[in-house]
Amino acid sequence: MTEPIVTLVVVPRERFSCTQESLESIYEHTDFPFKLIYVDGNSPAKVRRYLETKAQEKNFKLIRTDYYLSPNHARNIGLSHVDTKYLVFVDNDVVVSPGWLKALVDCAEETEATVVGPLMCENKPIHQRVHFAGGESHVVIDVKGRRHLREKMYKQGHNAVELLPQLQRTETELSEFHCTLVRTDIFERIGYLDEAMLNTKEHLDFCMNVAASGGKVYFEPASLVTYVPGPPLEWTDLHFYMLRWSDAWTLASLERIREKWNLCEDGYFKTKYKKLGVRRISTIIKPFVRKVSFGQENKPLKRFLKKLDRKINRYLTDRYAARLPQRKIQLPQIVNQQAPTKELSKV
Repeated sequence: MTEPIVTLVVVPRERFSCTQESLESIYEHTDFPFKLIYVDGNSPAKVRRYLETKAQEKNFKLIRTDYYLSPNHARNIGLSHVDTKYLVFVDNDVVVSPGWLKALVDCAEETEATVVGPLMCENKPIHQRVHFAGGESHVVIDVKGRRHLREKMYKQGHNAVELLPQLQRTETELSEFHCTLVRTDIFERIGYLDEAMLNTKEHLDFCMNVAASGGKVYFEPASLVTYVPGPPLEWTDLHFYMLRWSDAWTLASLERIREKWNLCEDGYFKTKYKKLGVRRISTIIKPFVRKVSFGQENKPLKRFLKKLDRKINRYLTDRYAARLPQRKIQLPQIVNQQAPTKELSKV
């Protein structure tokens, strides 16, 4: 039997209630040989028991922590156990389709790509609405020498069924961490993923680092997957969801990418600052207000809950930050690490 050349590294995204649907889709629709490492960041008891049972049944490596994990932290834990030519980072709310993995590996083998992203859809019904079909991620320098981040996602919102015949494999600048294949030896050049990127724009940072190190990113539409975002469906999702999309994590991530790539604090960042907490408001507060107000928009209640949410959110992130250093897993050193060699700027 051929030894697998690819390892799937499944990590928590924002909740746990999609765990079973996601994992079972992987085993149902993946014929290409693979190893699997499942990083379980403090899932509730029901999910923990399910994963323990499946790990024994399917013989995959299950790594559990007793604390919640930021995305890059979870990915790095999984990465530290990978011993195959390729790995695929997969979020725990992703549902795959037949042939998805072979298409990603074939693209990497035939193009020598460092990173390969699939045609990514979003929401249910699955494989219908396009979330991402390649994109741009680079630094633009204006006439005054100021550096701006250029981010663009192609074909977002299009119908996947109608769009698919028009798409073809192509080199691109961006792949998202919902699901992305990576040639493992790139980490010998760029090191582990940046854990200071706590919850947003980490895929931009990663892809720009890959390009700066001489790597190539490809989009492969023959691989079709869907991520199924929140809202948190169960009470056991709520704590992690609020931490995952906390104001503190978002601000820290934006500050990190701005400083790391020497970007000016332009309209791109100011717009992000204005939207702090928008996920929690749209997925938790607004539905709750409509429910208790019999479908009416109760503005006083909404304002009160938004203020309460900010206080609770600050408490959660402060408590997590205080406890994390004593509990965080120490990762082994990556050998042969080199600094990126190219500057990613366009005038």
